[in-house]
Amino acid sequence: MQNRSHPGKRLFLLLAGLCLAILCVAGLALAVFWAPDKPLDELTARWAPAPSQFITVDGISVHVRDEGVRDDPAPIVLIHGTSASLHTWEAWVAALKAQHRVISMDIPAFGLTGPRPDADYHSPAYARFMLDLLDTMKVGHFIIGGNSLGGEVAWQVAVAAPQRVERLILVDAGGYAFKPVSMPLGFRLARMQQLSWITEHTLPHHMMEASVRNVYGDPEKVTPALVERYTAMTLRAGNRHALGQRFQQTDPGAQAASIKSIRIPTLIIWGGQDRLIPPENARRFNEDIAGSKLVMFDKLGHVPHEEDPAATVAAVKEFLK
Repeated sequence: MQNRSHPGKRLFLLLAGLCLAILCVAGLALAVFWAPDKPLDELTARWAPAPSQFITVDGISVHVRDEGVRDDPAPIVLIHGTSASLHTWEAWVAALKAQHRVISMDIPAFGLTGPRPDADYHSPAYARFMLDLLDTMKVGHFIIGGNSLGGEVAWQVAVAAPQRVERLILVDAGGYAFKPVSMPLGFRLARMQQLSWITEHTLPHHMMEASVRNVYGDPEKVTPALVERYTAMTLRAGNRHALGQRFQQTDPGAQAASIKSIRIPTLIIWGGQDRLIPPENARRFNEDIAGSKLVMFDKLGHVPHEEDPAATVAAVKEFLK
């Protein structure tokens, strides 16, 4: 007598086999790409040499560099973007510090500063943090600039404390709603809550390299040393979890109406090849901020200050004259 399996049983066995195969592949991927958090102490020797210092602000130990002319009445304050660090400004700082005091920092959730205790990563919270940091450093008046998220924080500081801000520099800044032409793979994965456990415990080298190359106009400029730096900052304990929280709290364009209130001399620098925040947003800033100046670098991407620091800082020096 022929033994025939019930169709339901065959389907069950097929699905069970498929699930087992998926689990095996996932387990193999975890084993190959496993990358645990690194404690701060392990990173500071390599990434926080002098003049780096740590200043306590709002219960957070903040990685800060304060360089250049000590008696400058209006220091230049530079704020990095998502998943970056103060290192992104090193070439600008080197070019500016002979004539200016320049302050750069790792903002909460990124770099060596790491997560906030209260996990508040809304952009207005970042603006309050910046003012608290500058109060702690006893900086009254200042010039403020930022890239991407840092640019959004910079103009929100200018809106919140216009009497303290002498000039504003926006570099591919956030602020308006936008539709990316292309988003770095690391950002796309970090936005998926269902993958949070995996993204917080693995970090494939090719993913990090692809993410950095994605924000450059010319990906061939991305060096192994650059990828190493971004990787180290990502692995700082707590940063990957905080990045996911930051993306869940992001609301592009929520504060955009206040941009038109800015009456501070403003320089807008943008990469014409920015595929994350398109150049159309540069023109919106230029239209909404009365008297602002827009300088477009047609061949550069989302981080023009890092991709071609010499050309972009020349525009800043001209603006500061």
